[in-house]
Amino acid sequence: MTVYTYAAGRIDGCQYVGHTGEMTTTTLPLLETSVCCTPLTREAISPQAAEQLARTLKAIADPARLRLLSLVAAHEGAEACVCDLVEPLGLSQPTVSHHLKVLVDAGLLSRDKRGVWAYYALVPQALDTLADLLRSD
Repeated sequence: MTVYTYAAGRIDGCQYVGHTGEMTTTTLPLLETSVCCTPLTREAISPQAAEQLARTLKAIADPARLRLLSLVAAHEGAEACVCDLVEPLGLSQPTVSHHLKVLVDAGLLSRDKRGVWAYYALVPQALDTLADLLRSD
């Protein structure tokens, strides 16, 4: 019976003893170390970009915030008044305003104050930029 050196050092050798009681070993050739590593095909994300991306992902990692993005996008002109978002979301106005502030701080929505109401709009290309960072190709 043949035992490969890699396994022989990790498993009790008597497990490899054949019915004849003899054990043989075969040493496998090592490959060059450069063969196992593939080269980068595009630039990796920088530490600063990783921190920004993490902040953005944290902002959208909440079901209420994802729904807010969807609700704003569904409104005419991809813009909605905070008063239009409270009822569909089923949360209080202060809670909705807090979630909207988080999305604004993450750069996904813009805020425009008109009289006593605040209107929120999708930041052009913000979601596309996020998708590009996550794309695997």
